[in-house]
Amino acid sequence: MTDKLLFTPGPLTTSETVKKAMVRDLGSRDYEFIQAVKEIRELLLKTAGLQEPTNYDAILMQGAGTFGVESVISTVIPKDGHFLVIKNGAYGERIANMANIHNIQTSVISCTENEIPSVELVEQFLKANPTVTHVAIVHCETTTGIFNDIETIGKMLKAYNVTYIVDAMSSFGAVPVDFEKAGIDYLISSSNKCIEGVPGFSFVIANTQNLMKCKGQNRTLSLDLFAQWEGLNANGQFRFTPPIQSMLAFRQALRELEEEGGVLARAERYKNNYQSLMKGMRTLGFKEYLEPEKQGYIITSFLYPENPEFDFTSFYEALNEKGLVIYPGKLSQADCFRIGNIGKLYPKDLESLLKGIEEVIHSKKQLVI
Repeated sequence: MTDKLLFTPGPLTTSETVKKAMVRDLGSRDYEFIQAVKEIRELLLKTAGLQEPTNYDAILMQGAGTFGVESVISTVIPKDGHFLVIKNGAYGERIANMANIHNIQTSVISCTENEIPSVELVEQFLKANPTVTHVAIVHCETTTGIFNDIETIGKMLKAYNVTYIVDAMSSFGAVPVDFEKAGIDYLISSSNKCIEGVPGFSFVIANTQNLMKCKGQNRTLSLDLFAQWEGLNANGQFRFTPPIQSMLAFRQALRELEEEGGVLARAERYKNNYQSLMKGMRTLGFKEYLEPEKQGYIITSFLYPENPEFDFTSFYEALNEKGLVIYPGKLSQADCFRIGNIGKLYPKDLESLLKGIEEVIHSKKQLVI
């Protein structure tokens, strides 16, 4: 069986060695597994550029990336907290929704999906609302692929004594971030994104001084971030059954990230993928949703062709039959589809995708754009 090439923001194409790392059994309290957990946490801090001694720690949480985000939101904001969400896409909206479900006082700065929230806009809101205690933003908003300016906003937030939460689901491991310069208190990402592991858990890189204040603030049992951190530090074990095979794959993926040259080298490969994609798609007549200066190199939203008879479902299925998997759109104001550049992909794989797209749009099943 041949795996399809996944041009998505995750789950994504992984290496053979990452896959093979899963083909074994270990007990959750096995010494070897506990050592693997320890190595993963250390490598995550190293990937983040946080060398010992540091005020940060890595916490692993079962479940998809959204579980990790909710573990932060439901644990670190106290009952009398005031939460500000900076939103310019579906994933910022999701953060606001989960805060509302937990009855957290929540305000939202809403920007259009093709707009990067400005530091001036955020500061203006904080000046008018001095009760804000926590602020959250998505780094790479995978609704469009836009990169938000988390460092500039983070520097400004330091003067307002607020806790800064960054959803870096689709960026961590391939987009350099200076934690201390940006003043990030909590960064959340997932095992099956730019580090090129498989689904199964998320992780939080947390400012431990801030986290120490959160004991007893949890609104759920299983997503209690403080208790998870306390348990991992006490005996290296999870409170509940861990995704052992996913974690073994992730450890291998972290090792391969190091071998590749770290975050900067991976960023360079993804940028090359992005350049190949953009050149080819423009040649084929497709138009991207975002202006080039706002577009990140993780995932790109492309507008549907103007031809009214273009049908995305048949387009998607025809590509899928060729072993090429793209992603549906998530924009609220425009019809689009998305193509990711991340995972174990190289420019030659993007060339295969472009060749497949060209064949599909010129086949009898699809109208020429």
